[in-house]
Parts: sequence; C-alpha cells; structure tokens
Amino acid sequence: MKESIALNQKNLPLFTEKLDCPRYDRSQVKAGIIHIGVGGFHRSHQAYYTDRLMNETDSSEWGICGVGLRDADRKIGDILAKQDYLYTLIVKHPDGKIENRVIGSIVDFMLGCDDPTAVIQRMAHADTKIVSLTITEGGYNFNAATGEFDCKNPGVKHDILNPDQPQTVFGFLTAALKLRRAAGLPAFTIQSCDNIQHNGNMARKVLLAFAHKQDAELATWIEREVRFPNAMVDRITPVTTPADIQYLDTELGLKDEWPVTCEPFIQWVIEDSFSNGRPAWEDVGAQFVPDVTPYETMKIRLLNAGHSVLGILGSLHGHQTIDGCVADTLFATYLRRFMDFEVTPVLEPVEGIHLDDYKDCLIERFGNPNIKDNLARICLESSSKLPKFLIATIRENLASGGSIEYATLVIAAWCYYSDKGINEHGVPLDIVDEMKSELHKAATATARDPLAFLKLKSIFGELAKDKTFTKTYSNMIQAIYENPKIAQHMQAILFGRE
Repeated sequence: MKESIALNQKNLPLFTEKLDCPRYDRSQVKAGIIHIGVGGFHRSHQAYYTDRLMNETDSSEWGICGVGLRDADRKIGDILAKQDYLYTLIVKHPDGKIENRVIGSIVDFMLGCDDPTAVIQRMAHADTKIVSLTITEGGYNFNAATGEFDCKNPGVKHDILNPDQPQTVFGFLTAALKLRRAAGLPAFTIQSCDNIQHNGNMARKVLLAFAHKQDAELATWIEREVRFPNAMVDRITPVTTPADIQYLDTELGLKDEWPVTCEPFIQWVIEDSFSNGRPAWEDVGAQFVPDVTPYETMKIRLLNAGHSVLGILGSLHGHQTIDGCVADTLFATYLRRFMDFEVTPVLEPVEGIHLDDYKDCLIERFGNPNIKDNLARICLESSSKLPKFLIATIRENLASGGSIEYATLVIAAWCYYSDKGINEHGVPLDIVDEMKSELHKAATATARDPLAFLKLKSIFGELAKDKTFTKTYSNMIQAIYENPKIAQHMQAILFGRE
C-alpha cells in the first residue's frame, strides 16, 4: 500500500493536479489580519474568502496570523505549524459531489497563553490592519438578558489589574491598541465573524466597557478611532471526523491531520466601515452594504434558530444529525411552519432576498446528507444562543399578538433536556454549556414550580411574568413531563390538538 504524503509547503506541488492549491507565493504574504479563534468555521469562511482573493488578485498584504488564547488551542496550533499552516477544505454537495481545496491564507499561528507579550506586539505591528474574531457568543462576556458586559468575570478582573499579562480577548485587544496609539499608528479594525446580531456593535460595546474599567483615556481613543463593522456570516461547517481525514488519505494519498468539511453554500454580508483599509473580498463574492441588520436578523432568526429547533427537539427524539431531522417529514414540516408562522411575520423585508426561496434553500442545506452536522454540536452553549436566536422572536410575537406555540415547545423541551439529560430512549445527551449546572438546577425545580426554568433572568429576562407566554409554556411543560415523546407534542401543535 502506497504511503500517504504529508501536507506541507514542500509537498504542495505533488497535489496540484489532484486538487486546487494556492497559486500565490506564500513566502511573500504578510499577515495583515490577526484572527482570534481558529476553528472550523473561520477556516471554511473568512480564510477561504481570503485564499480565493489571493489566488485571483495581488492581495499578499492580507494573509492571516491565527491566535489562540487558551491552552485548548494548542492542538490546532501544533498541527497547523507542522503543515506550514496549510489545510484541506472538503466541500460536500447534496448530490455526493466533493470538491477539495488546499487553503494557504493562514501563514502563522501564535498562542496567547504561552507568550501574551508576543501576541500583543504582533497585533500592534504596523502590518496588522484587522483583528477578526470567532470566539462564539459566550466569548463576548455579556449578560444574555440585559446585554451588559460582565465585569465580575475572573479573567476580566485579572486583565483590568494586569494589563501587560492578559488572559481574555478584551485584555489583548486593549493592550495592542494602547501600543499602537503610543507609536502613532492607526487603529486596526475589530471585525467580528460570530453569529450575534449586530456583532460589530456588540464587540464595540463590550470592549469599550472593559477599556473604561482599565484605562478611561485609552477607551476614549478606541471609541473615536476603532471601527467595528457588523457582518452576517453563513456556511454550515460540522466538526471534522476521522472519516474526513481517512477520505483524504484513501482518495488523494494526502495526510492532513485537521482538514475542514463544509457545505457549498457561503455568504458574507459586511458593513463597509474599516479603520485602516480592508481586502477586496467583494471580488470573490462577499457583499458590502450600508446596513447589515435585515440580513443578519433574517439569518439568525431563520437559520440559527432553525438549527436550535431541530437540535433540541431532535436530540430528545433520538435523532443524531440535522440531515436526519430533515429526512423525518414531521421535523421538516415543524421547522417550516415555525419559519412561516412565527419568524416570517416579524422580519423586515431584505433587499434582494425572496424569503420563501431563502427558507426553501435552508431546508435543502439542512438536509444535505453528506454534511452530517451533529445535533450535540448544534446544541453547544444554547444558553448564549437561544436568547438571540429564538427568545427574541417569542418576545416580538407576544408584542404583536402573533403565534408563539412552535418556539415555546422548544423552550419547554430545553427545560426537560436540561433536567433529565437523556433522550426519550434513555440515552444520555452530550450537553456542553457554560451554564449547564444553573440550567440543570432550575430545570429540576420544575416539579415544584412549573416556571422555575424561566426564572433564570440572565436568559429569559422578565418572560416569566408574561401571562400569555407562561400559560402556553406551563401547558407544554406539564405535557412533556407526563409524556416525553416529543414527536407527539410536535404533532399536536401541527394539527391543532394542543
């Protein structure tokens, strides 16, 4: 059996006939972008756009230096370094077609927990024009109910007192901007690529809250000089599996220790507000607009909320993947009714988008049998996702007198999910959430107080005081705890028996 060939710069010419590879001279690329949080999504999205741009235009000043802030980021850093920061993007189409591409836009990686000074200096270097983020919703350290920055976080408290040895993203950004100001360099742009509505505004709000605590004068400079463009990002990117690694080995003779898989669909809508220049991503399909709000609201309320609807209900039922849910007519119908009856009525018109076509496309994407996006991944950190993705829609429908049944069942199911931790077949659920213990404690109190789960104000705010909502929720809680077979409750809503 022929031995596979390791992916690295030296071996790259051996693969150019088998798959798309970087055509630019990577030795001449400068890291104009520092990216914090080099996970699968960044590598399938922003790094992909940037790789395409450098292939098609002279954009060598816009390479990416990845940064990890925690020891948990060491593995990806070590693998990328071994591979000269190259990796394979495996694009899986619904019809079984697979496109493989080696991405070369990442040219370095640094670990903040090992050498915070080096990372700060790299951010402060004149070559750095943008610092971008995929740090998940929880990384912004805000209270989900109030939207306010949490100054009591231990890492934040440490960074306020130890500005030269930061642990959090806020400490690193503030320290680097302080050096740039002292050196007379223009501020870099801080570009959020996370699934948060008004993600740029949120990044600005939390960073300024931190900076004011640490250095009020610097905070004033940041407020004046730094741009935080809002953006909507979209590409379904499941966790890499051993089968993906084996596929490259078997089919291409390529040894890549951490490739990325994704769907063919990709979208990036960005407000054109940058502090110090930007790549011409519009040349490779990104869309620059004056106001991203309608696009991001549409995506968060339909795609992200739709993921959560299928993730929580499907997990309790015993489904394992998103495509498995969509292949189940009951779940596909429930999702589409949720989109049609509860989300669409509260959305503003979106220029250039026909909502029925967009919803059709979403269900087709969710049903891609070659993606196999695991429901456990979809449900990760639900406590930071659901307030923006789902609960906001409930609030708007309560205000307008619209339907709330479809979304309320998801909240009631989430309570049972958090309480019991098993699906209806008794199989343990893989629950990963920073608030797991608080969620479990509140959910277990449901037997004594049907509204106990709703009294987590950091998630639900004052929703427990809304009589319309609590009546619907209480009925559903009682029904689920008496009979945890979630499909029957979904049928009851669909066919009007509940």
